[in-house]
Amino acid sequence: MKRGREALGCSRNTGSETISQHIAAALPARLDRLPWSRFHWLVVIALGITWILDGLEVTIAGSVAGALRESPVLRFSASDVGFANSAYLVGAVGGALFFGWLTDRWGRKKLFFLTLGLYLIATAGTAFTWDLPSFALMRFLTGAGIGGEYSAINSAIQELIPARRRGWTDLVINGSFWIGAALASGASILLLDPRVIDPEIGWRLAFFGGAVIGVFILLLRRFVPESPRWLATHHRAEEAERVIEGIEARVRAEGHVLPDLPPVDTRVTPRHATSMQEVFTALFRTYPKRTFYCLVLMAAQAFFYNAIFFTYAMMLTDFYDVPSRDVGYYILPFAAGNVLGPLLLGRLFDTWGRRPMIILTYGMSGVLLAATGFAFAGGHLTATTQTLCWSVTFFFASAAASAAYLTAAENFPLEMRALAIAIFYALGTLLGAVAPWVFGLLIESGSREQVLIGYLFGAGLMLLAALVTVFYGVAAERKPLEEVARPLSWD
Repeated sequence: MKRGREALGCSRNTGSETISQHIAAALPARLDRLPWSRFHWLVVIALGITWILDGLEVTIAGSVAGALRESPVLRFSASDVGFANSAYLVGAVGGALFFGWLTDRWGRKKLFFLTLGLYLIATAGTAFTWDLPSFALMRFLTGAGIGGEYSAINSAIQELIPARRRGWTDLVINGSFWIGAALASGASILLLDPRVIDPEIGWRLAFFGGAVIGVFILLLRRFVPESPRWLATHHRAEEAERVIEGIEARVRAEGHVLPDLPPVDTRVTPRHATSMQEVFTALFRTYPKRTFYCLVLMAAQAFFYNAIFFTYAMMLTDFYDVPSRDVGYYILPFAAGNVLGPLLLGRLFDTWGRRPMIILTYGMSGVLLAATGFAFAGGHLTATTQTLCWSVTFFFASAAASAAYLTAAENFPLEMRALAIAIFYALGTLLGAVAPWVFGLLIESGSREQVLIGYLFGAGLMLLAALVTVFYGVAAERKPLEEVARPLSWD
């Protein structure tokens, strides 16, 4: 079995520059040939937990909306709740951009801990807020930590998972957001029940619980290595070699036999950083169609999700007279539909292909939301049937939203991957950040027809994204990342 430098056709006596170039060039094939192992499960659990945290945060914010409005300390209006939720999203935008830029410069692993640390402090701080400014500030900082996580985590997952499983893995991990949503829903049922605990204390404990979970994640992430791809292109090829050899040794120890590597004829020129000029050249000159495409996907799913989910509790309480303490019961089936979508449809993104599945999931999401909106406006739904309609709609929408992150992560060069993810996440989220506030105002109006207009707008965005995919979709299934988008450091 060929191993390490022997597989690369060079020896210890070869010049260090040549060794570095061979190591960097061979890394994609070495990572993509790996069979699924316990190492990959570690990556999925330790890094994918980010989406569980985000789901926890967003769902808590939605579930406790009624408690925040009834709080004797805060006394929020519906628009105040929407403003605070928008602050979370704006924070996520800023965090994604800033930490995404740092991720490409400092590496994936350092940012795992930095962004999670910010999240821990801010979500714990939310539990001790006393008015709208303090609450909004903590939500802004919490969002910044989660936004930064998206860039670092999505980059690492893309670069550590074999190409043949990349689509399904990415979709399932992004779909795990709804595991967090389900956990938060279950917790809110207890924490907002006045028979169990004072709701004023309960909503504070709900936010503080996220920080407790985050502490355990910090410990788990110690065992996840830096991305070898990133190391090899940043003058750390020897370290990359140690990491990949360690991964291969762990896989062999499980009884797997690794196939021989194909010949390598690519020359790699390592770099310390990538200039913003190179980033914008890649975005607007090398890949302008992909840039437009990713922006459309991100913006459509962001508005779609933010409009519905951040105002979910207010819809139930204002139009269906559901007590705020019971909102969690209605979020559980909604969360189940969101988890099942990527889980059941995810493999088709690797087999049937990216383009047809994105068209299907975005298109179905738009059609189903429009139909639900008309049924709601006509007064044909109850709280239960409204929840069932949303569950079916978001079975497809969850896979669509996850596909947007997958597309942004795999369609641009390695050296700018984290920043590219951040840019599209930020732009999409910024466009969608007004949705909770706007829908809060629409719900506050008490008019079903006004709310319907918002639903139809969101549905129209999803249908537009499906149409754009017909012309600009990229067939990235089962291809190495370096084939989908050639690294800037490859000659």
